[in-house]
Amino acid sequence: MPVNSQRMRGHHHPSPVELRRVPVNGIDLHVALAGDGPAVLLLHGFPHTWQLWTDVIDSLAGQYRVIAPDLRGAGGSTRAPDGYDAGTLADDAEALLGALGETSAAVVGIDAGTPPAFLLAMRRPDLVRQLVVMESLLGRLPGAEEFLAHGAPWWFGFHAVLGLAETVLSGHEADYLDWFLDSGTLGEGVDPAVRDAFVHAYTGTDALRCAFSSYRALPTSAEQIQRAVDTGRLTVPTLAIGAHPVGKALEQQLRPVADHLVGHVLEDCGHIIPLHRPKALLALLEPFLAASSG
Repeated sequence: MPVNSQRMRGHHHPSPVELRRVPVNGIDLHVALAGDGPAVLLLHGFPHTWQLWTDVIDSLAGQYRVIAPDLRGAGGSTRAPDGYDAGTLADDAEALLGALGETSAAVVGIDAGTPPAFLLAMRRPDLVRQLVVMESLLGRLPGAEEFLAHGAPWWFGFHAVLGLAETVLSGHEADYLDWFLDSGTLGEGVDPAVRDAFVHAYTGTDALRCAFSSYRALPTSAEQIQRAVDTGRLTVPTLAIGAHPVGKALEQQLRPVADHLVGHVLEDCGHIIPLHRPKALLALLEPFLAASSG
């Protein structure tokens, strides 16, 4: 790790976090790197950056090489005109691991990071050692009927309309993001520094366009997910973690297509698991990762 690594403070024994730009798949990904050992790739969702993982990086970096990119279009990564479907995001993740010299990784995805994590594991079981997915749905796979009984969450439709949300929200980004950060932590909110980093990352029409592009690509992503399960099974050891509001829906979608699946639902935990209940998350994550990291 370069000696000029930027040091970001954690809660206990801070690991130095190196921030790097890595050219992959025609774009640059802004990536946080910490620790040494078997690779663990962390894929955030909306409205997050790599700093979603702030409270778990230190613990993981004691045993693993933690790789936490800003996804395409988010944070410090290239605001590409397209490529926000889960398949292209999976290609980005695969290319990132290759660029960093990794031939095996545990892949952890939450929210919008889950579909690309899933597709990468389906396509490259030789590369993905283990899969951890949280608080998301996988396209139109059966199992989420109860969750969707009253329709998809309201913002899915709002974000899906081309050009609308970024125009309406311009100048009001902080208010909008605060709603997600508060509801995603059951009203407790997130650390002010992390909140400010998220607001900065999603301020401006172009930043918002990128964020909403993954919602606009949901039909394409759903087709990619369906094709993957039509032609193969999820063979890597998989941990599905739910909280509020997704609960068991993701586990139920995975159950018919996965060979080795463990599911957990965290009680009294909001959608933004790594910031709301990092210790509870680590209590599930660490033994699961240790089971086949040798």
